[in-house]
Amino acid sequence: MEVLLKKNVENLGDKDEIVTVKDGYGRNFLIPQKMAVIVTDSVRKMHEETMRQRSHKLAKLKDDALVVAEKIKAMPIKVGAKVGENGKIFGSVTNVQLADALTKAGFDVERRKIKLLGTAIKSTGKYNAEVKLHKEVVVEVEFEVVGE
Repeated sequence: MEVLLKKNVENLGDKDEIVTVKDGYGRNFLIPQKMAVIVTDSVRKMHEETMRQRSHKLAKLKDDALVVAEKIKAMPIKVGAKVGENGKIFGSVTNVQLADALTKAGFDVERRKIKLLGTAIKSTGKYNAEVKLHKEVVVEVEFEVVGE
């Protein structure tokens, strides 16, 4: 079954994307939750016209995301955490703390669009994360966890 997504659905697709899903998933979850509509000929034509009109705006958004990605890569990011003996952190550093650090650095990034790479961060040091700035622009950010 082909459906047109009305919202971003994690691990499936972004808003205004036509995707193929199993019939039960479409009928029993996506459509009742108002996350998608079934693709018919008229829906497909309307979608193509909308995307044609929106293409210039989408290209500008992608270009802006690429510029922000270059700036984020160039800037050193430090995440503060309470540290005990031997550089161990009380708790762990999550994408929320990284999102706060990026906001302080001047980049407005949602925490849901940040994915920490590797295992849980429980000590000071340098780590990597992926930040999704646009559906086609994902940047790998290196950050340092320092003690407060």
